[in-house]
Amino acid sequence: MKPLSMNELISPIVREIPPSGIRKFFSLAEGNKDIISLGVGEPDFVTPEHVRAACVRALELGRTTYTPNAGLIELREEIASYLYNGFQVKYEPSNEVIVTVGGSEAIDLALRTLITAGDEILVSVPSYIAYSPIAQLNGGKVVEVETFAKDQFKLTAEALRKQITPRSKVLIINYPNNPTGAIMTHDDWLSIAQIIEENNLIVISDEIYAELTYDQTHVSFASLPGMKDRTLLISGFSKAFAMTGWRIGYACGHQELIAAMLKIHQYTVMCAPIIGQIAAIESLRNGLEEKDMMMESYGQRRRMFVRGLREIGLPCHEPKGAFYAFPSIAHTGLGSDAFAQKLLMDAGVATVPGHVFGRGGEGFIRCTYASSVSKLTEALERMDRCLKAAGTAVK
Repeated sequence: MKPLSMNELISPIVREIPPSGIRKFFSLAEGNKDIISLGVGEPDFVTPEHVRAACVRALELGRTTYTPNAGLIELREEIASYLYNGFQVKYEPSNEVIVTVGGSEAIDLALRTLITAGDEILVSVPSYIAYSPIAQLNGGKVVEVETFAKDQFKLTAEALRKQITPRSKVLIINYPNNPTGAIMTHDDWLSIAQIIEENNLIVISDEIYAELTYDQTHVSFASLPGMKDRTLLISGFSKAFAMTGWRIGYACGHQELIAAMLKIHQYTVMCAPIIGQIAAIESLRNGLEEKDMMMESYGQRRRMFVRGLREIGLPCHEPKGAFYAFPSIAHTGLGSDAFAQKLLMDAGVATVPGHVFGRGGEGFIRCTYASSVSKLTEALERMDRCLKAAGTAVK
């Protein structure tokens, strides 16, 4: 009898997808108290006390049941109101909003709903690492649309047009951007919207960092004329509301797309956890002040950390959103992976090599400044010593 080979049982698509480059460095740093981790994009704030207290009360009242598949109607109403008041996009809570298990599930549902095998999925890069693997798992062909530091990592109409073919169906955008901190203005979006309409594309707009913009208000792509029905807006509570572990996200869009996503959600997840949904309701009703306070703190750290990177010899464009700095290490003579390994081993600072975020990421590292000022200061000092000690190895 032929010996059982587990590897042969695994789908070739799954076998070929690499593990998360972010988690690789996080795992190396995990458990080592001497390592300062600037790798994983997670707020260092604890979920506000009144949000936790609301969930304790709900548990004491026995609220441990399923919710409607699309989520509690109270939460969907709060999400719709929040998006309208904050970003001028109007959604009907009953059929244009679905609550998901984090923004990650919303992205997965959107791609599963839209992709037919062979479709080309345009992805603005560098960007969040999950888009391409999820698209590939669903039979899509990923086409990267590169952005550049000289353009402040903004998506340009010229770059987008070059990558469009008759097979193009979906464009994935992520602004404010992870890992670069780039944002897009209303004027920046206008030429992109024109291309979307001309080529009959659908947009998946990951706006998980929408609240974290420092110099101007976030512009939702769905708010542009004619783009609401062509856009699936993805967001959640993890970043701006310090609720990563609660796993509550949402998707908003045309009712027919949301209904299709809901069918998949019903069979695979059923519903997002009720306690997480209760926490989200409390955050939207009574937690906006804490959200703004956290954003102000990130803004202060951003200025300090980016200035520090430049002072130790790591050029860095000005991130205007999210909580990441994306300094260039091209002048050091090391690749991104080698440089990140060096920082980890020699300086005890965990970062993420830029190449894991797609084309254009090589030559950069991602550092999150969602950490205390004392840790950021110590990280900069360690990085500085590492750069100086390297001598000719780091030019």
